[in-house]
Amino acid sequence: MADSIIILGSPRKDGNTRLISDIISKQIDCNIINLSEKLINYYEYDDTKRDDDFIEIIESLLKYKNIIFATPVYWYSMSAILKTFFDRLSDLITIRKDLGRAMKDKNIFLISCSANSIEPEGFSIPFKETSKYFDMNFIDYLHVWKRDKEFSSELSPKIDKFVKKVLEFN
Repeated sequence: MADSIIILGSPRKDGNTRLISDIISKQIDCNIINLSEKLINYYEYDDTKRDDDFIEIIESLLKYKNIIFATPVYWYSMSAILKTFFDRLSDLITIRKDLGRAMKDKNIFLISCSANSIEPEGFSIPFKETSKYFDMNFIDYLHVWKRDKEFSSELSPKIDKFVKKVLEFN
């Protein structure tokens, strides 16, 4: 079994973020959980609306050493569906502390995708700080861009380096 999983936070099932996730998943031999195919309700302080797929997803993540978050860049930030997922991590410090503690020592990787070759300033901060909070290890960040029909040829070495880093932790 692969030691890595990709959490795809794109609402577009065949978008650029899915494409780069597919490329990387083939190279590291891992599965993808597509959040757009799951039901994840918004976080609520009164502990209602918890009848969704969130806890099931977290329980499946516990089987892996490496968690790779993949998201398009929307208005200088992660996608709404991935932000909702991150908001729900609050459940792991309130109603399911056991799962929150079990996230300790997981390795976190990040992939962002946009039409711009420069990643937004501070884009990785929520991922790094969340990793710290849960005693996880933020390892690496890959920003890719796609214009027209193909990823830029200058991305190949960056993708190779990222894949090598993930495999180093498998």
